[in-house]
Amino acid sequence: MVELVVGSRASQLARSQVKEFLAPLRARFPEVAFRHRVIMEDGDLDRKSDLREVSERGGGSAFAGRQAAALLAGEVDVVVHSLKDLPTADPDGLLLLPPPPRADVRDALCGSTLAALPAGARIGTSAARRIAQLLYARPDLAPERIRGNVPTRLARLRTLDAVVLAAAGLHRLGRTAEITEHLPLDRFPPSPGQGALGIQVRADDATARELLAGTGDPGTDAEVRAERAMLAELHGGCSVPVGALATTADGVLTLHGQVTAPRGTHQIEARLSGTPAEPEKLGRAVAALLLDLDAETLLRR
Repeated sequence: MVELVVGSRASQLARSQVKEFLAPLRARFPEVAFRHRVIMEDGDLDRKSDLREVSERGGGSAFAGRQAAALLAGEVDVVVHSLKDLPTADPDGLLLLPPPPRADVRDALCGSTLAALPAGARIGTSAARRIAQLLYARPDLAPERIRGNVPTRLARLRTLDAVVLAAAGLHRLGRTAEITEHLPLDRFPPSPGQGALGIQVRADDATARELLAGTGDPGTDAEVRAERAMLAELHGGCSVPVGALATTADGVLTLHGQVTAPRGTHQIEARLSGTPAEPEKLGRAVAALLLDLDAETLLRR
């Protein structure tokens, strides 16, 4: 019997994502034994340091480095990531397959609506992008950096006025009832790749690539490739205040990019449309517009 070992982080959300990914594969390939292996990442082991510091120690990613090493070592055959946590460049010897259909891309506010938060309200999030966007919309707020899995961050509502989380994670964990408000995408575009799974394999593993062929969604693939190409051109990662959302409609791919100063003092945006056949070209073009608007200065801050 063929066995495929699937790696992921240890959180309940990561396990849910693996279950979601494997459900159609198990039905399609009953002769294949799919086994799940948990891999602890630097960002899971160190929940006190700033994410940027953890990412630098982990070779560019706080939440993917050890999984990539396990994949390269042959300890697992495929890794299921949250795509937004992955660096824009694949490590040598690894590649990303087209992802399955994307889940909800929006950020969710739990505990209050944005308008109902009083001046000086304490709002929890670990993401530089979310902090910057919130301060741009409401300079009177007091963001606090919080770390941990989804249940841990929701528990912080006992001491905070609100927390911001990815809606996709809340949906996948059956915690939709915790959502007070979905933040509007025109003002709060998500992290590049948010809501999508990152399916990573070894480039030379023909068996895994053949088994997983056809699991990807072409529309989702074009969208996330455009978003990640924009981020790569801006030389950013998951710890910088960059938002991006690509959408496909009537054969046209549209990308909205946004860069916000870390303290929310300035914000620039750009939007272009192109063909889904050339998503990276569109991503680079939007990045060029943002750079013309001095995005580099905002990112240096």
